[in-house]
Amino acid sequence: QFSHPIPTMATSILILNQRGKTLIQRAYRGSLLASSAVDVFVRRVIQNVDDVEEIPPIFQAGAYNYFYIRQKDIYFVAVSVSNVNALLIMKFLDVLIGVLKEYFLSVEEESIKDNFVLIYELLDEMMDNGYPQYTETKILKQYINQAEAHQIAPATIPEAVTGVTSHRPQGIVHKKNEVFLDVIEKGNVIMEADGKVIQSDVSGSIMMRSALSGMPELKLGLNDKVLLNKIREAKGRSGRKHGPRSVEMDDVRFHPCVRMGRFESNRTISFIPPDGEFQFMEYRVDSTVPPLFHIKCQIEEFPGFCKRNKSFLTSI
Repeated sequence: QFSHPIPTMATSILILNQRGKTLIQRAYRGSLLASSAVDVFVRRVIQNVDDVEEIPPIFQAGAYNYFYIRQKDIYFVAVSVSNVNALLIMKFLDVLIGVLKEYFLSVEEESIKDNFVLIYELLDEMMDNGYPQYTETKILKQYINQAEAHQIAPATIPEAVTGVTSHRPQGIVHKKNEVFLDVIEKGNVIMEADGKVIQSDVSGSIMMRSALSGMPELKLGLNDKVLLNKIREAKGRSGRKHGPRSVEMDDVRFHPCVRMGRFESNRTISFIPPDGEFQFMEYRVDSTVPPLFHIKCQIEEFPGFCKRNKSFLTSI
Protein backbone atom coordinates (compact mmCIF):
# COMPACT_ATOMS: atom_id res chain seq x y z
CA GLN A 1 0.00 0.00 0.00
CA PHE A 2 1.39 3.35 -1.06
CA SER A 3 1.50 6.40 1.18
CA HIS A 4 3.02 9.85 0.74
CA PRO A 5 2.57 13.16 2.54
CA ILE A 6 2.07 15.30 -0.57
CA PRO A 7 -0.77 15.12 -3.15
CA THR A 8 -0.29 12.29 -5.62
CA MET A 9 -3.48 12.44 -7.61
CA ALA A 10 -3.83 10.92 -11.07
CA THR A 11 -6.68 12.20 -13.20
CA SER A 12 -6.91 9.19 -15.53
CA ILE A 13 -5.24 5.89 -16.35
CA LEU A 14 -5.18 4.82 -20.01
CA ILE A 15 -4.04 1.74 -21.88
CA LEU A 16 -3.33 2.28 -25.58
CA ASN A 17 -2.21 -0.04 -28.35
CA GLN A 18 0.61 0.66 -30.80
CA ARG A 19 -1.77 2.46 -33.18
CA GLY A 20 -2.89 4.88 -30.49
CA LYS A 21 -6.33 3.35 -30.00
CA THR A 22 -7.67 3.56 -26.44
CA LEU A 23 -8.27 0.08 -25.02
CA ILE A 24 -8.92 1.11 -21.41
CA GLN A 25 -9.60 4.52 -19.88
CA ARG A 26 -10.45 4.96 -16.22
CA ALA A 27 -11.20 8.49 -15.01
CA TYR A 28 -10.75 9.13 -11.30
CA ARG A 29 -11.39 12.85 -10.96
CA GLY A 30 -14.31 13.99 -13.06
CA SER A 31 -15.25 13.06 -16.61
CA LEU A 32 -13.18 11.24 -19.18
CA LEU A 33 -10.28 13.01 -20.80
CA ALA A 34 -11.07 15.02 -23.89
CA SER A 35 -10.07 13.31 -27.11
CA SER A 36 -7.67 16.18 -27.79
CA ALA A 37 -5.68 15.31 -24.63
CA VAL A 38 -5.30 11.71 -25.79
CA ASP A 39 -4.38 12.88 -29.29
CA VAL A 40 -1.53 14.94 -27.86
CA PHE A 41 0.03 11.81 -26.40
CA VAL A 42 -0.54 9.80 -29.57
CA ARG A 43 1.07 12.42 -31.81
CA ARG A 44 4.00 13.11 -29.52
CA VAL A 45 4.87 9.59 -28.36
CA ILE A 46 3.38 6.96 -30.67
CA GLN A 47 3.53 8.86 -33.96
CA ASN A 48 6.57 10.94 -32.90
CA VAL A 49 5.62 13.93 -35.01
CA ASP A 50 8.48 15.95 -33.48
CA ASP A 51 10.97 13.35 -34.80
CA VAL A 52 13.05 13.14 -31.61
CA GLU A 53 15.38 10.25 -30.83
CA GLU A 54 14.38 9.75 -27.19
CA ILE A 55 10.95 10.65 -25.85
CA PRO A 56 11.01 11.18 -22.07
CA PRO A 57 8.64 8.98 -20.05
CA ILE A 58 7.34 12.10 -18.25
CA PHE A 59 6.42 15.30 -20.03
CA GLN A 60 3.99 18.20 -19.89
CA ALA A 61 1.80 19.38 -22.73
CA GLY A 62 -0.70 22.17 -22.18
CA ALA A 63 -2.62 21.66 -18.96
CA TYR A 64 -1.78 17.96 -18.66
CA ASN A 65 1.15 15.98 -17.25
CA TYR A 66 1.78 12.65 -18.96
CA PHE A 67 3.48 9.58 -17.50
CA TYR A 68 3.85 6.39 -19.49
CA ILE A 69 5.53 2.97 -19.64
CA ARG A 70 5.66 0.88 -22.80
CA GLN A 71 5.17 -2.85 -22.41
CA LYS A 72 5.83 -4.47 -25.78
CA ASP A 73 3.22 -2.84 -28.05
CA ILE A 74 1.02 -1.55 -25.22
CA TYR A 75 1.28 1.91 -23.62
CA PHE A 76 0.27 2.38 -19.99
CA VAL A 77 -0.39 6.09 -19.47
CA ALA A 78 -1.27 8.18 -16.42
CA VAL A 79 -2.50 11.74 -16.84
CA SER A 80 -2.74 14.45 -14.18
CA VAL A 81 -3.66 18.12 -14.11
CA SER A 82 -1.86 18.91 -10.83
CA ASN A 83 1.68 18.78 -9.51
CA VAL A 84 1.99 15.14 -8.45
CA ASN A 85 4.70 12.80 -7.19
CA ALA A 86 6.09 11.66 -10.54
CA LEU A 87 8.06 8.68 -9.20
CA LEU A 88 5.04 7.38 -7.32
CA ILE A 89 2.87 7.50 -10.44
CA MET A 90 5.57 5.72 -12.48
CA LYS A 91 5.90 3.10 -9.75
CA PHE A 92 2.14 2.57 -9.77
CA LEU A 93 2.18 1.97 -13.53
CA ASP A 94 5.00 -0.54 -13.10
CA VAL A 95 3.09 -2.34 -10.33
CA LEU A 96 -0.08 -2.31 -12.45
CA ILE A 97 1.79 -4.09 -15.26
CA GLY A 98 3.09 -6.65 -12.77
CA VAL A 99 -0.42 -7.32 -11.42
CA LEU A 100 -1.80 -7.83 -14.92
CA LYS A 101 1.02 -10.27 -15.67
CA GLU A 102 0.07 -12.23 -12.55
CA TYR A 103 -3.51 -12.43 -13.80
CA PHE A 104 -2.99 -13.00 -17.54
CA LEU A 105 0.66 -14.21 -17.76
CA SER A 106 1.26 -11.91 -20.74
CA VAL A 107 0.12 -8.32 -21.29
CA GLU A 108 -0.99 -8.03 -24.90
CA GLU A 109 -3.77 -6.30 -26.78
CA GLU A 110 -5.76 -9.52 -27.09
CA SER A 111 -5.58 -10.34 -23.37
CA ILE A 112 -6.61 -6.78 -22.47
CA LYS A 113 -9.64 -6.91 -24.78
CA ASP A 114 -10.68 -10.32 -23.48
CA ASN A 115 -10.46 -9.23 -19.84
CA PHE A 116 -11.46 -5.57 -19.94
CA VAL A 117 -14.15 -6.03 -17.25
CA LEU A 118 -11.60 -7.54 -14.87
CA ILE A 119 -9.08 -4.77 -15.61
CA TYR A 120 -11.63 -2.05 -14.80
CA GLU A 121 -12.36 -3.83 -11.52
CA LEU A 122 -8.65 -3.96 -10.71
CA LEU A 123 -8.21 -0.26 -11.51
CA ASP A 124 -11.09 0.58 -9.16
CA GLU A 125 -9.45 -1.34 -6.31
CA MET A 126 -5.84 -0.38 -6.95
CA MET A 127 -6.51 3.36 -7.16
CA ASP A 128 -9.15 5.40 -5.36
CA ASN A 129 -9.91 8.96 -6.46
CA GLY A 130 -6.49 9.14 -8.07
CA TYR A 131 -4.59 7.84 -5.04
CA PRO A 132 -2.77 4.47 -5.25
CA GLN A 133 -4.33 1.97 -2.86
CA TYR A 134 -4.10 -1.86 -2.70
CA THR A 135 -1.54 -3.43 -5.04
CA GLU A 136 -0.82 -6.86 -3.53
CA THR A 137 -1.74 -9.43 -6.17
CA LYS A 138 -2.40 -12.23 -3.68
CA ILE A 139 -4.93 -10.11 -1.82
CA LEU A 140 -6.59 -8.84 -4.99
CA LYS A 141 -7.03 -12.39 -6.28
CA GLN A 142 -9.06 -13.29 -3.21
CA TYR A 143 -11.99 -11.10 -4.24
CA ILE A 144 -11.30 -10.15 -7.87
CA ASN A 145 -11.23 -13.25 -10.01
CA GLN A 146 -12.67 -14.40 -13.27
CA ALA A 147 -15.26 -17.17 -13.44
CA GLU A 148 -16.15 -16.94 -17.11
CA ALA A 149 -15.34 -14.58 -19.94
CA HIS A 150 -16.38 -11.00 -19.15
CA GLN A 151 -17.81 -12.02 -15.76
CA ILE A 152 -16.50 -11.48 -12.27
CA ALA A 153 -17.12 -14.19 -9.71
CA PRO A 154 -18.69 -13.04 -6.42
CA ALA A 155 -16.35 -13.18 -3.47
CA THR A 156 -16.20 -12.02 0.10
CA ILE A 157 -13.85 -9.09 0.70
CA PRO A 158 -10.96 -10.38 2.84
CA GLU A 159 -10.10 -8.79 6.16
CA ALA A 160 -6.64 -7.94 4.84
CA VAL A 161 -8.14 -5.17 2.71
CA THR A 162 -9.42 -3.26 5.73
CA GLY A 163 -6.80 -4.35 8.28
CA VAL A 164 -3.28 -3.15 8.98
CA THR A 165 -1.74 -6.18 7.21
CA SER A 166 -3.11 -5.66 3.73
CA HIS A 167 -0.26 -7.75 2.31
CA ARG A 168 -1.22 -10.97 4.16
CA PRO A 169 -4.59 -12.74 4.39
CA GLN A 170 -5.93 -14.47 7.48
CA GLY A 171 -5.99 -18.23 8.03
CA ILE A 172 -2.73 -19.26 6.35
CA VAL A 173 -1.64 -22.75 7.44
CA HIS A 174 1.60 -24.58 6.56
CA LYS A 175 2.61 -28.05 7.68
CA LYS A 176 6.13 -26.84 8.35
CA ASN A 177 7.08 -23.28 9.30
CA GLU A 178 10.08 -22.10 7.31
CA VAL A 179 11.71 -18.83 6.20
CA PHE A 180 14.41 -18.63 3.52
CA LEU A 181 16.66 -15.64 2.81
CA ASP A 182 18.73 -15.08 -0.33
CA VAL A 183 21.21 -12.19 -0.59
CA ILE A 184 21.82 -11.14 -4.20
CA GLU A 185 24.53 -8.58 -4.94
CA LYS A 186 25.66 -6.99 -8.19
CA GLY A 187 28.90 -5.08 -8.65
CA ASN A 188 28.92 -1.95 -10.83
CA VAL A 189 32.30 -0.68 -12.04
CA ILE A 190 33.17 2.21 -14.38
CA MET A 191 36.75 2.15 -15.67
CA GLU A 192 38.94 4.35 -17.82
CA ALA A 193 40.72 3.06 -20.90
CA ASP A 194 43.90 2.43 -18.91
CA GLY A 195 42.06 0.26 -16.40
CA LYS A 196 41.76 2.84 -13.61
CA VAL A 197 38.52 2.51 -11.66
CA ILE A 198 36.48 5.74 -11.76
CA GLN A 199 33.43 4.62 -9.81
CA SER A 200 32.31 1.40 -8.19
CA ASP A 201 29.49 0.27 -5.95
CA VAL A 202 27.51 -2.80 -5.01
CA SER A 203 23.73 -3.05 -5.48
CA GLY A 204 22.13 -5.68 -3.34
CA SER A 205 18.74 -7.12 -2.48
CA ILE A 206 17.44 -9.58 0.09
CA MET A 207 14.83 -11.99 -1.24
CA MET A 208 12.66 -13.77 1.31
CA ARG A 209 10.43 -16.82 0.96
CA SER A 210 8.02 -17.23 3.84
CA ALA A 211 6.06 -20.36 4.67
CA LEU A 212 4.63 -19.49 8.08
CA SER A 213 1.21 -20.15 9.57
CA GLY A 214 -1.05 -17.50 11.04
CA MET A 215 0.09 -13.88 11.44
CA PRO A 216 3.68 -14.17 12.71
CA GLU A 217 5.71 -11.11 13.62
CA LEU A 218 9.39 -11.48 12.76
CA LYS A 219 12.48 -9.51 13.70
CA LEU A 220 15.57 -9.32 11.52
CA GLY A 221 18.95 -8.56 13.05
CA LEU A 222 21.87 -7.19 11.05
CA ASN A 223 25.54 -7.69 11.79
CA ASP A 224 27.08 -5.11 14.15
CA LYS A 225 29.42 -4.09 11.34
CA VAL A 226 26.50 -3.00 9.15
CA LEU A 227 25.78 0.73 9.31
CA LEU A 228 22.64 1.98 7.62
CA ASN A 229 22.74 5.42 6.06
CA LYS A 230 20.93 7.30 8.88
CA ILE A 231 23.05 5.71 11.59
CA ARG A 232 26.20 6.63 9.70
CA GLU A 233 25.04 10.23 9.30
CA ALA A 234 24.27 10.51 13.03
CA LYS A 235 27.67 9.14 13.98
CA GLY A 236 29.34 11.41 11.49
CA ARG A 237 27.73 14.46 13.09
CA SER A 238 28.80 13.34 16.56
CA GLY A 239 32.41 12.98 15.45
CA ARG A 240 32.57 9.24 16.08
CA LYS A 241 34.48 7.07 13.66
CA HIS A 242 33.49 3.74 12.32
CA GLY A 243 35.53 0.61 12.55
CA PRO A 244 37.82 -0.19 9.63
CA ARG A 245 35.65 -3.14 8.59
CA SER A 246 32.26 -1.45 8.88
CA VAL A 247 29.81 -1.93 6.00
CA GLU A 248 27.97 1.30 5.22
CA MET A 249 24.67 0.89 3.40
CA ASP A 250 22.99 3.69 1.43
CA ASP A 251 19.62 3.97 -0.30
CA VAL A 252 18.10 1.31 1.94
CA ARG A 253 14.52 0.44 0.96
CA PHE A 254 12.28 -2.05 2.73
CA HIS A 255 9.14 -3.89 1.74
CA PRO A 256 5.97 -2.11 2.98
CA CYS A 257 5.48 -4.87 5.56
CA VAL A 258 8.33 -3.45 7.68
CA ARG A 259 7.15 -1.33 10.62
CA MET A 260 9.03 1.85 9.78
CA GLY A 261 7.99 3.57 13.03
CA ARG A 262 9.96 1.08 15.10
CA PHE A 263 12.84 1.14 12.66
CA GLU A 264 13.15 4.93 12.84
CA SER A 265 13.01 4.95 16.65
CA ASN A 266 15.23 2.04 17.75
CA ARG A 267 16.48 0.49 14.44
CA THR A 268 14.49 -2.69 15.06
CA ILE A 269 13.45 -4.38 11.81
CA SER A 270 10.12 -6.03 12.71
CA PHE A 271 7.48 -7.12 10.22
CA ILE A 272 4.66 -9.51 9.38
CA PRO A 273 5.81 -11.07 6.11
CA PRO A 274 3.62 -11.78 3.08
CA ASP A 275 3.12 -15.43 2.27
CA GLY A 276 5.43 -16.73 -0.41
CA GLU A 277 8.39 -15.06 -2.11
CA PHE A 278 8.98 -11.29 -2.10
CA GLN A 279 11.80 -8.74 -2.11
CA PHE A 280 12.36 -7.76 1.50
CA MET A 281 15.10 -5.15 1.17
CA GLU A 282 17.23 -3.23 -1.33
CA TYR A 283 20.47 -1.41 -0.60
CA ARG A 284 23.60 0.06 -2.13
CA VAL A 285 27.18 -0.01 -0.78
CA ASP A 286 29.71 2.58 -1.95
CA SER A 287 32.99 0.73 -1.79
CA THR A 288 35.93 -0.03 -4.02
CA VAL A 289 35.02 -3.12 -6.00
CA PRO A 290 37.86 -4.82 -7.90
CA PRO A 291 36.96 -5.46 -11.55
CA LEU A 292 35.68 -8.98 -12.13
CA PHE A 293 36.86 -8.97 -15.76
CA HIS A 294 39.82 -7.34 -17.51
CA ILE A 295 39.34 -6.98 -21.27
CA LYS A 296 42.18 -6.15 -23.64
CA CYS A 297 41.49 -5.53 -27.30
CA GLN A 298 44.02 -5.30 -30.13
CA ILE A 299 42.93 -3.90 -33.49
CA GLU A 300 44.91 -4.48 -36.67
CA GLU A 301 43.86 -2.43 -39.67
CA PHE A 302 44.02 -3.83 -43.21
CA PRO A 303 43.04 -2.11 -46.48
CA GLY A 304 39.31 -2.36 -46.93
CA PHE A 305 38.49 -3.94 -43.60
CA CYS A 306 39.56 -4.21 -39.98
CA LYS A 307 40.69 -7.35 -38.28
CA ARG A 308 40.17 -7.47 -34.52
CA ASN A 309 42.16 -9.72 -32.27
CA LYS A 310 40.73 -9.88 -28.75
CA SER A 311 42.13 -11.48 -25.64
CA PHE A 312 40.15 -11.81 -22.41
CA LEU A 313 41.57 -12.10 -18.92
CA THR A 314 39.29 -12.81 -16.01
CA SER A 315 39.83 -12.39 -12.30
CA ILE A 316 37.25 -13.27 -9.67
